[in-house]
Amino acid sequence: MKQQRTLRKPGVEIRKALAGNVRTLRFRLGISQEELADRCDLHRTYVGAIERAERNVTLSTLEVFSKALGVSVPDLLTPGAQRHDGNP
Repeated sequence: MKQQRTLRKPGVEIRKALAGNVRTLRFRLGISQEELADRCDLHRTYVGAIERAERNVTLSTLEVFSKALGVSVPDLLTPGAQRHDGNP
């Protein structure tokens, strides 16, 4: 009997790393979630869900975020990579 396959999901730690890095970089740029969403051609509520670590993203969305925020994809996924000065 075949086992039913389940959809794999990324771990909470990588989602939290992305969430924190996106939020920190957005604050540093002084832009709102809405402005970031416009730059990425995404909906504001989707950006909010990413910043709350509620959503998974595709590789193409990671690329869009990295370009809009001026960092590399690995920088977005590295825990605490953007927290050098103690500010969000």
